[in-house]
Amino acid sequence: MVQIVLFHAILGLRDAERDIADRFRDDGHSVLLPDLYAGRTAGTYAAGFALADEIGAETVEGRARAALDDADADAVLAGISAGAFRVGTLWSDRPVTRGAILIAGPADWSGLPRPDLPVAAHLARPDPFDDETYLEAWAGDPRASAALAIHRYDGVGHYFLDPALPDYHAGAAELCLERCLAFLASL
Repeated sequence: MVQIVLFHAILGLRDAERDIADRFRDDGHSVLLPDLYAGRTAGTYAAGFALADEIGAETVEGRARAALDDADADAVLAGISAGAFRVGTLWSDRPVTRGAILIAGPADWSGLPRPDLPVAAHLARPDPFDDETYLEAWAGDPRASAALAIHRYDGVGHYFLDPALPDYHAGAAELCLERCLAFLASL
């Protein structure tokens, strides 16, 4: 079993992330669930972006980095939407991380992971935030030297694992979680 650090979406730490963490724990993994917004949440993406701007990128990044102080050096980095982007800002600083899970968004390749890092991406098709041209370029980026496995979920909303959002799709959410657990078991 592995330790996972799960970074929340732009909406803040909500029940959806807690439920995902519980699913991982039920499978025997330990999960750290940092609250990068210090208890604040938003109900819409627009409000989430405004909240993130109000808190400030430097504060959010500092809280994410501080959360890793409590994590094992080989902890799996996982993130949802903006949390997936957050993983990309951190993985180059974690040379022995066992893997990365990206849900509802890609990670930035500028902070390059090690070449053999197992990365599982779970992305809606289409996605309102990342169009197909962007995602194709992201997956084909020559800097993307990680062992990347991309799973697409057709006809679902951006954050399709959150039952509180109109994006939610029960079947896709279950399939995504099953695939995440299989990925974790492979590490």
